[in-house]
Amino acid sequence: MNLHDWIDELSDVLELEDVEVDEGLLADLTKTAATNVEKLAAPVTAYLLGLAVGDRHADPAEVERLAARAQALAEGWDRPAGARDPDDVDDDVPDDATVDHSGEVYDDDRAGELVDD
Repeated sequence: MNLHDWIDELSDVLELEDVEVDEGLLADLTKTAATNVEKLAAPVTAYLLGLAVGDRHADPAEVERLAARAQALAEGWDRPAGARDPDDVDDDVPDDATVDHSGEVYDDDRAGELVDD
C-alpha cells in the first residue's frame, strides 16, 4: 500500500467524499515543521491546516495560501525544540497551607471576588 492508497482508504473510513490531497505540499510542510519546531509539530501542523481548510471550505488555491503561511511560520521559527518560552516566569507560589481560609466565601453575585463573611 502506498500513500495514495492510504489517503483513499482513510477518506472512506472518515466518510469524506471527493478528497484531493496535495501529498507533496503536506510532505514539505510537515518536514519543515518537524525540523524547525519539533517532531510533534508535523502532525499538529497538518491537523490545524486541515481544520483551517475545512472551516473555510477552501479551494485548492486557498489551501496553498494557508499552507504557505504555515510553511513561512515554521521556516522562521527561532526557538529550538525544548526551549523555554521567554515570557514564562518561574514565580514562586506561596505555600498557604497554614493560612486559615475557613471564613472565605466565594460569592457568585460579585463576579468571582473573594469576600470575607
